[in-house]
Parts: sequence; structure tokens; C-alpha cells
Amino acid sequence: MEKSIVLANDIAEVNKLNMFVEEIGEEFSLSPDVVFNLSLVLEEAVVNVINYAYPKEEHESIYLSARLHEGSIILVLTDTGVEFDPTMAPEADITLSAEERPIGGLGIFLIRQITHRESLNWWP
Repeated sequence: MEKSIVLANDIAEVNKLNMFVEEIGEEFSLSPDVVFNLSLVLEEAVVNVINYAYPKEEHESIYLSARLHEGSIILVLTDTGVEFDPTMAPEADITLSAEERPIGGLGIFLIRQITHRESLNWWP
């Protein structure tokens, strides 16, 4: 089972993204907790693409597909913007206070924490 969506690189598309996540939650029979976590992760990733991958005046598409494969949810987010490899991003220093911590960097931390296979109960 697979489902996909095309989004514009516009922050207004976040509502469309959230509706897509709700649809895959229903179609894949995911628990509400998993749908919530997927929504957080995908919103963080898509907003980063919108904010950083393209110049503001450039109108491009962002592609997202979701499929079930052998008990796993496979998400593929594709764009043609500025290349960024999140696996190469440094770990966020969460030991620092809010005042000491630099702005940014917690999105990747959030995505890593939520998507870690053992941190989610994928099935209802």
C-alpha cells in the first residue's frame, strides 16, 4: 500500500501535509500516537525544506510518499532544493540551558528521537 502527495514550497501547505498524515493514518490503520508523531516529524522536515532549500521567490515542488513494507512505514521526502544531509548534522547539546543553546538544531534532534524504531509503538 502506498500513498503520495506533492506540496508547494509554501508554508501554507502544512495544512495539506497534516491532512495527508491523517489519511495515511486511517489507510494504514495506525494508532493516534503514531499519527501524531508522524505529523510532528514530517512537519519539521517539510518546513525545513520550505525555509532553507529554496530562495523565497522560487516556486518548486516537494514530494512525499508513504508506504507500508514488511511491518515498517517507509517515508520518502524528495525535493530539488539546496542539498542537505541530516545524517551529517551534529547532535544537539541538550545539556545546555535554553539561554545558552544556539537557535536551531533541535528539529533534527526531535526527528531522530521520534523516529527511532524502539521509541514508537507503530501498530494499534
